Amino acid sequence: MSVVTRVIDFTWKVGGQQGEGIDSTGEIFAQAMHRRGFYVYAYRHFMSRIKGGHTHYKIRVRSGPVWHRGDQDDLLVAFDQESIDYNLPQLRDGTAIVHDAAFVARVPEGRELELMPVPMTRLAEEQGRSIMKNMVAVGVSAAMLGLELADFETTIRDRFGDKGEQVVEANRKAFMAGYDYYKTHFTPRQVLADVVTDRPESAYLSGNDAIALGALVAGCRLLFAYPITPATEILYTAFKYFPRYGGAIVQGEDEMAAAFMAIGAGFAGVRAMTSTSGPGLSLMMESLGLAGIAEVPLVIVDVQRAGPSTGLPTKTEQGDLNTIVYGSHGESPRIVLAPSTVADCFHVMGRAFNLAEHYQCPVIVVSDLALGLSRQSVPVADLATGTWTWDRGLRVTDDELKDVTPGTFARYRLTESGISPRTVPGQPNGRFTSLSNEHSEISVEEESPENRVRQMHKRMKKLHGLDLSDWALEHHGPERADLLLVGYGSSYGPIAEVWRKLADEGARVGRLHLKALWPLPEAGLARYLEASRHVLVVESNYSGQVANLIKLRLGFKDRIRSCLKFDGNPFTANEIYRMAKEVV
Repeated sequence: MSVVTRVIDFTWKVGGQQGEGIDSTGEIFAQAMHRRGFYVYAYRHFMSRIKGGHTHYKIRVRSGPVWHRGDQDDLLVAFDQESIDYNLPQLRDGTAIVHDAAFVARVPEGRELELMPVPMTRLAEEQGRSIMKNMVAVGVSAAMLGLELADFETTIRDRFGDKGEQVVEANRKAFMAGYDYYKTHFTPRQVLADVVTDRPESAYLSGNDAIALGALVAGCRLLFAYPITPATEILYTAFKYFPRYGGAIVQGEDEMAAAFMAIGAGFAGVRAMTSTSGPGLSLMMESLGLAGIAEVPLVIVDVQRAGPSTGLPTKTEQGDLNTIVYGSHGESPRIVLAPSTVADCFHVMGRAFNLAEHYQCPVIVVSDLALGLSRQSVPVADLATGTWTWDRGLRVTDDELKDVTPGTFARYRLTESGISPRTVPGQPNGRFTSLSNEHSEISVEEESPENRVRQMHKRMKKLHGLDLSDWALEHHGPERADLLLVGYGSSYGPIAEVWRKLADEGARVGRLHLKALWPLPEAGLARYLEASRHVLVVESNYSGQVANLIKLRLGFKDRIRSCLKFDGNPFTANEIYRMAKEVV
């Protein structure tokens, strides 16, 4: 096995206007670094418009695992002055700013930043098209970091190969134009070429990619969805892979139709799902109630974004939890799972389908934009490790139906667990009516008070005693701590870095990431809270929804504090660190 010869933790960012190829620039650079053997974490910031407005793509390259974009930038490639102004707070002193010589770059007095003009637009025009300045920028970056064309060759071909050899060659020449210009006028700032890592075979995936692939591996063969940022990528990835394994993708006319189609597939015994974001989830409230009272498996993925209403469609937030847990017409059971990393996004889907079919109720998988759209190097072994086994729930066999009089199958039979064995269409003597109205055991509409009470008890007690603590609580550090950092979703990376930093300073600190939010894993959670003097709950919303849920269910109001952020950007480690120091 090769060894790490030099520790690398390097951040690169390219910025410009939407429509200038910023995404493709970042994706080419990130993919090349991943293939070079580094661990990569890539995050893109973009506006909610097709063209115009500042956008940037940030990539953190490490010789070890990485789950966070990093707080500061080591190199900025700027296509305009706005990119310098916008990203100035993140630039370390000594950072190089490679900018298009088409504009005169400015930085404030007192900042130790090096401006490096490169005629990117002119060099691209000399190769045939000004839009190829993004490839000039990649070539400049490669030369600055001591890399070669060979490190990018395969990525360039994969990116442009379907457009023909002429386009591939044009982009290769644009790359070399930037590369040669930098080598002629400047010297390398940081050499990555001699860095050898021991990274195992890895995939380069976003959280949304992993959700779609995890669903496929979990046996899901139907995805019904309506496109919505930031969940649309789930639809695209599923469209690429599902048909290869007998699956299908259906774009509904709206989110309501998508959810109802998923319910229909679940009723028929097929593993199906729908994916959306906050505005779409609000339209699915009626379908949540339908799946609950009809006791049909339903899996919904909510990739949260900043609201309310349209809000900030391309920015991250964790503001949907109250809706996810409590949103409904009346009361019905549901389960809420929350992956923390890209690998979690893959594995959580098998658990979601198992729980949906076992408990015959909706399961909502809650992600967020920062987790869903960020791409990360994930060791293949982390994806191959099984975290669940198949569970299709209580099903009635044809033999068990032989003596049932047609039309009398007790689909909603009262049981000790509240879970009733179900049939699927086509089973002899297993026919029943799946009602959205209150119903009797044999699925006849029944509004008597006595029946209502019996059926409500039956449905609601299904989740009594369900405690996912053994899986849903990822804890690191001492159990008895002066400070416990708590979070879910995309806060995983920055919390982990703060935890390590505080521990290195000698603090007695633990960190706990929640992977199930409803039913709250109360037994295990209470144990960690009881053992900690102070608890800091980190979440991206205004009101502290997770902290309030914990207080409501478990108390501990005197020791729980909130670290909140709701400006549309992911947490930085330093923001959490400052709050943690204030608490302790």
